[in-house]
Formats: sequence, structure tokens, C-alpha cells
Amino acid sequence: MKNQTKITAERGVQELFITREFEAPRELVFKAFSDPDLLVQWLSPCEMTLKIDYMDSRTGGSYRFINSNAQGQEFCFNGVIHEVLEPERLIRTFEFEGLPERGHVVLETATFEALPANRTKLVIQSVFRSVADRDGIISSGMEYGVNDAHKLLDELLEQLVKQPV
Repeated sequence: MKNQTKITAERGVQELFITREFEAPRELVFKAFSDPDLLVQWLSPCEMTLKIDYMDSRTGGSYRFINSNAQGQEFCFNGVIHEVLEPERLIRTFEFEGLPERGHVVLETATFEALPANRTKLVIQSVFRSVADRDGIISSGMEYGVNDAHKLLDELLEQLVKQPV
């Protein structure tokens, strides 16, 4: 595979970084992260289905996503959108609703850097409430899910880049 997703999690630190390059212009990659119609096509890794309960994709907005597997189990996530600076940056929170207690909120900052030849570098910094929260997400199979979602995103971007404007 041409582009590999790199997940960096320094031991004992409450954050991780996801870095990935895409074969598409920055505006298109940004749109894939902020447009509900595009999100449902790739943000459903591991053969899950994504339903967007609601998504107000603007500074001050919020969202709630429901992932369902083939057995009908649902995994819900929600958050607040702190900033939408198109096509440069998205800042939002992320919380998995399936934990026994609320408050395990992650602050995500996604930056989209334009590269030569209509390519994009994405860097997502995720800051967790604790090192234990960060380590818990890593051990949950997050790396597999991120890689699978990025593969789906590659396929979607390839289709979108080929479409006439």
C-alpha cells in the first residue's frame, strides 16, 4: 500500500497521534471528514454500518454516531465540535457511550496540510483524560479500526477525485 497510517503513542503520555497521507486534495479530504453524506461511506470500519443520529458540522455544533455490526450490536459515540476551519483544521471532542461512566472525553485536533501533486497530510492529535484511557483505546483494537477506515477513505477519495467537477 502506498500510504500507511502511523499511530504514535509515547509511553506514559495522555495523547496519541494519527498521521496519514492521502492521494487527494486537502479540500476533498477535509470534506470527507466534515460532510455527513461522505462520513457514512468510510467511517464504519470492520464491516460495520454507520448511522449519523445528528451532526451539526460547524463551530459550536455537535454530533452523535451509531456504529452497528452484523449481529445488530450498536456502539455509540458523541461529541462537540469546537472549531471548523475549512480546509485546515477540525477540533472536536469524542466520547464512547458504552463505558460504565461518562466523562472519558477525548479532545481531537485534525489538521489537513496540502502537499504537492494534490495530496494531503492528515495529523490527528487525540488528548485523553488519562494515560489509562489512552491505553484502553489502543488495546481495544483501535489501530485495526483506524487502518480499515483509512482504506475505505482511500477508496472513496479515489472515486471522488475521478468525478467531473
